[in-house]
Amino acid sequence: MSLVPVTILTGFLGSGKTTLLNRILKESHGQRIAVIENEFGEAGIDNDILLQDTEEQIVEMNNGCICCTVRGDLVRILGELRSKRQAGQLHFDRVVIETTGLADPAPVAQTFFVEDDIVEYYLLDAVITLVDAKHAWQQLDEHHEAQEQVGFADRLLITKTDLIDPESLKKLQQRLRKINSRAPFQLVNFGKTELKEILDIRGFNLNAILEIEPDFLQDVSHEHDDDVSSFVYRQQKPFDAHMVEEFIGAIIQVYGQQLLRYKGVLYCADVKRRLVLQGVHMLFGTDVGAQWRAEEIPETRFVFIGKQLPEEMIRRGLDQCLARLDSPAI
Repeated sequence: MSLVPVTILTGFLGSGKTTLLNRILKESHGQRIAVIENEFGEAGIDNDILLQDTEEQIVEMNNGCICCTVRGDLVRILGELRSKRQAGQLHFDRVVIETTGLADPAPVAQTFFVEDDIVEYYLLDAVITLVDAKHAWQQLDEHHEAQEQVGFADRLLITKTDLIDPESLKKLQQRLRKINSRAPFQLVNFGKTELKEILDIRGFNLNAILEIEPDFLQDVSHEHDDDVSSFVYRQQKPFDAHMVEEFIGAIIQVYGQQLLRYKGVLYCADVKRRLVLQGVHMLFGTDVGAQWRAEEIPETRFVFIGKQLPEEMIRRGLDQCLARLDSPAI
């Protein structure tokens, strides 16, 4: 029996993992993919950002970081996927795991070598790491997770290169080479890359990892920076889309350096579909997502991840952006 290949998508907050995953799901590759999603915080946002018209199995894990508190959940979910596949209840050819941006990929990769039930059914094909060219230097300086993500990569995809000058890009590439000299890297724009460069590449080399981290198969400890926290804002009343954008634009002028990542799916009075808003530090943008389904109650969910964030001020500010209408437009 052929082992089911598994790809781990990692990279720091806002590096473009969900964008790449969307591209993988859209591509006409003829394969069915089971997706395991992990987000840092109490509420998942990415599943609403992902395509809504695919047949892929998408499983969310949003009660912690995949590399520590929910690792047991990862083993359980992989086991459940196996059982359903063997029973004919699910049909998938491969698994893609998208980690939270604060994950150390080592414990995730370790799962495929130390858990017997996983070893006999799944094959870790590669760790694909996305690097945000605009913010990578600061992230590598301040967060050991960012360094671990680069160090464990079998492929490095550098995103947002249009936001920096050629000399800065060259210096970044040199720094990445010092951290990881074995992983090929390429420049990508909005997740556009050949799938043959990231899937079925048999890129994970256990011996090479053991040279980097000799305790890879024994050490399962992992700690996050204590000063990084998250909170979720929820609201079922409709928003004024323009006011939300103006408010986010205002707070990033003051707190942009503290905002590591912020993303939300917004219910707006003047937009019939989900409005997706995402940002990293001082950069943010909006896009139109899927339509609200007839059976669901529209709800805004907005997650903020950062350092010493003014949570109450942000909550009050968003409350001021509600649409001033007697009844919401659906």
